[in-house]
Amino acid sequence: MRRLAAALLLLVPLAGCSGGARDQADAPEKTLHVYAAASLQNAFTEIGKRFEDANDGVTVKFTFGGSSDLVAQIEQGAPADVFASADTANMDKAVKARVIGGVPQNFASNTLEIVTPPGNPAHIESLRDLTGRSAKVVVCAPEVPCGAAAARVEEAAGLRIKPVSEEQSVTDVLGKVISGEADAGLVYVTDVLGAGAKVHGVTFPESRQAVNTYPIASLRSTHDETLAAGFTDYVVGPEGQSVLSTYGFQKP
Repeated sequence: MRRLAAALLLLVPLAGCSGGARDQADAPEKTLHVYAAASLQNAFTEIGKRFEDANDGVTVKFTFGGSSDLVAQIEQGAPADVFASADTANMDKAVKARVIGGVPQNFASNTLEIVTPPGNPAHIESLRDLTGRSAKVVVCAPEVPCGAAAARVEEAAGLRIKPVSEEQSVTDVLGKVISGEADAGLVYVTDVLGAGAKVHGVTFPESRQAVNTYPIASLRSTHDETLAAGFTDYVVGPEGQSVLSTYGFQKP
């Protein structure tokens, strides 16, 4: 009987620990799905981590890509809570498609910069140099914000660039330059800054003719309107703005 009583006493704390573990495992957790322009990847990854730290039990998952592709995915029912575009045109498309739940807020701006491999082997020094027949240039496709900005820059400068390829996101353009598949590309200032020593940047005055404004909004498809709105407010607020500035983004 004494041995049985001792065994029962040992089981009591174990049962208590088991119940506590179940309670902890059953604690509610929330996942926020954010669809964001490819040029935001570095800045938003850090913002996402900070937002998680400030909100217990919240996990932020990102899908980065060309803004036009993201709008198409959202329209087709992708499980997204928030959309951040690299231009107002694609946000307007999302609004017209009635997939936006909140009011879009502008949170950043960006301009184009020429990017080349380290050392600038093709000696690209100006926007005009991208029009030479010998230069292998890559740009974003016209429907992508960085491609639309490139077209505006060309028009303002009275120049015509004939790229060897048109990519669906700015990160694809950057990747081709880094890999040596292209002599130069048109990306954002923030992309050149983020790539560091992997690339060489060439600024050009015509870039001022095509400043992209970035809007963000929660989506109708969100399962947690409060959390989605909280993230957009965080991006627009001082915490998010501080991170964006360190990655080279300007005020909208």
